[in-house]
Amino acid sequence: MMNEKIAIIGLGYVGLPVAVSMAGKFAGTVGFDVSERRVAELNRHEDSTGEISPDELKGSGLLVTSDPAAMKGVTFFIITVPTPIDDQNRPNLTPLRRACEFIGAVLHPGAVIVLESTVYPGVTEDFCGPILELHSGLKRGSGFKLAYSPERINPGDSGHRFEQIIKVIAAEDPESFARVRHIYGSVVRAGIFEASSIKVAEAAKVLENTQRDLNIALMNELSKILDMMSIPTADVLAAAATKWNFVKFTPGMVGGHCIGVDPYYLTALAERIGYRPEVILAGRRINDGMATYVAHRIVKLLMQGGFSAKSVRAGVLGVTFKENVPDIRNSKVFEMVRELRSYGLNIELSDPIANTAEVQHEYGCTLQPDQALNNLDILILAVPHAIYLNDLVHLQSKLRHGGILIDPKSAIPNNLRRADVTYWSL
Repeated sequence: MMNEKIAIIGLGYVGLPVAVSMAGKFAGTVGFDVSERRVAELNRHEDSTGEISPDELKGSGLLVTSDPAAMKGVTFFIITVPTPIDDQNRPNLTPLRRACEFIGAVLHPGAVIVLESTVYPGVTEDFCGPILELHSGLKRGSGFKLAYSPERINPGDSGHRFEQIIKVIAAEDPESFARVRHIYGSVVRAGIFEASSIKVAEAAKVLENTQRDLNIALMNELSKILDMMSIPTADVLAAAATKWNFVKFTPGMVGGHCIGVDPYYLTALAERIGYRPEVILAGRRINDGMATYVAHRIVKLLMQGGFSAKSVRAGVLGVTFKENVPDIRNSKVFEMVRELRSYGLNIELSDPIANTAEVQHEYGCTLQPDQALNNLDILILAVPHAIYLNDLVHLQSKLRHGGILIDPKSAIPNNLRRADVTYWSL
């Protein structure tokens, strides 16, 4: 097996853990990112995503750079750039296109390029391949080889780190398969699964998140029905979960860069080949509408409680897309806030994990310190970070007597809720 020099292109939530893991096994591993700010913080051994500790960064031996010259001699490229959607819910492959153009310009004969970013079937071969050929002057199959290995990292989940998740791999021929198997097999302890083709591996990834999206959509629709009947969804789920084959999902606002995005990659492809998806898009409509639904439910509770929307004092705790991570991409909390503000509500937001400057830049919202949210008429626990749940007395003390406590994810147990306030959850 040849000595490989590895480069990871894109050092976000996915790329950085991959790069650090690879650097521990393969000397000279390079982590590349176009963001000078990101490169600078990582070279200070700081990771704003919270995925890698300072000690891990310092001891990894990873070369972090934004200098294309560092690609000299690289034989194995791993692409981990974002694959978002646009404002029409169509796949936006611009970051991937730029990554392929960059790699093409520095590509040496014989290199393998592995895509980890989530895409629809065909992107690796039919989209990346031609771009790499154009910018390298090499031919796919003889000048370079393609492979696909879908990322499965779950941000904020220390129990399922990169090395602990079974790695699906696929490549275009036996030779490149062997190289991909060797690289990933050297660092992934959970094992390797060899997909029968690159398109199969691409489809498996979008299926994983589409399945989760649909299950959450079912819970969200169920929660609406049960809410109309004043039946607590959490209690129903607890009862149903006692059956051995019940798969427990919970309702909530589905944001982030995976579940809220990946199904649109699959539906875009389906429509392109002449099939109109029904179930997948129905699930997306339900989940995309949950932030507005929660906002309208809050307004209804205010009206029922005799509050004036324009004089009510409201606080939102948590603005990231999920618990215990600083990632604000596609967070539905801001959509809920915009809807509430359209009714004239004065709302203050706080989140000790989110980056204040990023929130201001991306959403035009100012985050307040925790102590600024007190004597509230309504408290919305939008994202139940552990820091909030670890001190429920302090959390609920922010709410005045007779106020309203909104807990969309039912994070506060029944026996720990204040009895002198109105409580609502999905």
